[in-house]
Amino acid sequence: MDPLVVAEIDRRLAAIEHDHDVRIPWAIESGSRAWGFPSPDSDYDCRFLFVRPRDRYLSLWPERDVIETPLDNTFDVNGWDLAKSVRLVAKGNATAIEWLRSPIVYTGDAAFRDGLLELANGIAERSAIGRHYLHVATRQRANAPTLKRLFYVLRPAAALRWLDTHPTCAVPPMDLPTLLEEGDVDAVTQDAAQEVIALKSHTRELGSGTPPGILERFVARELERAEHFESMPPTGDTSRSRALADEFFRSQLS
Repeated sequence: MDPLVVAEIDRRLAAIEHDHDVRIPWAIESGSRAWGFPSPDSDYDCRFLFVRPRDRYLSLWPERDVIETPLDNTFDVNGWDLAKSVRLVAKGNATAIEWLRSPIVYTGDAAFRDGLLELANGIAERSAIGRHYLHVATRQRANAPTLKRLFYVLRPAAALRWLDTHPTCAVPPMDLPTLLEEGDVDAVTQDAAQEVIALKSHTRELGSGTPPGILERFVARELERAEHFESMPPTGDTSRSRALADEFFRSQLS
């Protein structure tokens, strides 16, 4: 993490709070840096949640539920309104939930994060999260197998493994090394993953080399095992989930 880039992200977040009259209780890094496999030239993908003053949620003309800043080769900074985020968490949207488990935090209220994580663990639809990772991995795997693309198949496959080994949980970690470790993956597979992570961290171009067979077999095995998510029916109580989501949302307004 380049300190000058981090300082600029902090400056942009402060400017967003001032210019848009919002509060940012949570801002994290997403993308390859937070996923645990950055390249030397990886850009910075800052994602944040913002909260407007209470009265602005009562308007007959709702405002946009995203705030975006100019995109360039280094910075990708944008965020979602709390209302949008809570709705997506309730639906089991894996992206919204992942932001709560990023290992790289720019600014954050731990109580806010913990409250939203508790909500996600209590109401997020596990079947929807499983399907998300299964579809991402399947879609990426359909492309030509290269070392670079391997990571975008391996991480969702590891998330599926984590869900399989944590049958009562619905909120996997974000980064690949933690997913593999907490997913009870054997040491040989973990070592193979660490080797390609180390390679990616030192070169801008991984090229079109063939992914290690042990990792390809791991992916194939986990995707086959996760097929049950396709037919898994919803298990949550929609009325209860919406009530709890509303309760959390209102608790954050001022």
